Amino acid sequence: MRLFLIASALVLGTSGCAAFSSDDSSASPGGRPQVVAGFYPLQYVAQRVAGDHADVTDLTKPGAEPHDLELSAAQTAQVTDADLVVYERGLQAAVDAAVAQAGDGATVDAGAVAGLEPIGHEGRDDAAHDHGGEEESTDLGDLDPHFWQDPLKLAKVGDAVAESLAKLDPDHAADYRANAEELGGDLTTLDEDYTAGLQGCQRDTVVVSHNAFGYLGRYGLYIEPISGLSPDAEPTPADLARLEELIEEKGITTVFGERLVSPKLAESLADDMGITTEVLDPIEGLSDETSDEDYLSLMRENLSALELANGCP
Repeated sequence: MRLFLIASALVLGTSGCAAFSSDDSSASPGGRPQVVAGFYPLQYVAQRVAGDHADVTDLTKPGAEPHDLELSAAQTAQVTDADLVVYERGLQAAVDAAVAQAGDGATVDAGAVAGLEPIGHEGRDDAAHDHGGEEESTDLGDLDPHFWQDPLKLAKVGDAVAESLAKLDPDHAADYRANAEELGGDLTTLDEDYTAGLQGCQRDTVVVSHNAFGYLGRYGLYIEPISGLSPDAEPTPADLARLEELIEEKGITTVFGERLVSPKLAESLADDMGITTEVLDPIEGLSDETSDEDYLSLMRENLSALELANGCP
């Protein structure tokens, strides 16, 4: 209960920004609504909902880590001038500051809309790992910011974006809501595929490079990160020894690395244990390698990799 009170305080307690707010003003006179998104999953949702009626800009460039985002003066101006900002409060400090500076413009706080959950609880991940003295990279306390790993939570963000755009641009309200419904259908199908694909597996424990996959616990997985919430955090010798014991005990065949951060930690652990490495994409952003893909295709690639590594039927 304490954790959820913390979540509420973070959402409501600073800068006067609610989880979903709008001043009911129209979009920029004579132009299309201008939407700014903090990082890729939010840009994907905003673009799917906006369709052809609004322009969507991602503040985090392809190949960059959203946790580390610093805004240029031009990007800060984009936030200030935007008709709608879709961001996750507490994840990107620079974006939070720009939103506060912008004042009372329309915003969607994706984390609050989706419903963030605690980092450490049964079936998710190792709370002790994330509270062993590492400096965390967010202002969310004990809450896990990576909600988009749960497609149903991401669908809630799509609905909120549709309602905000409908207020800004009433002439296209029906289209925004229809687009959000179509997106919700795709995300529901994805959720069903994860539920079916991860049933009856030989293993249910997954070793990943950083703690970005806790929401996959709703499919029965136990996530064991090498690093904490920050991809740049260094594991202690005790962390690595514990993971080596776990790999032996559970018969784990694969250590998962990522695309946007160095694979050295995952490769080193896998080499020491004589097992393989594969990519599990946290989908925090696109890269040169994934520029032709999108959230749905990357989530399906992740599912295939998990099914293979865990011996799923």
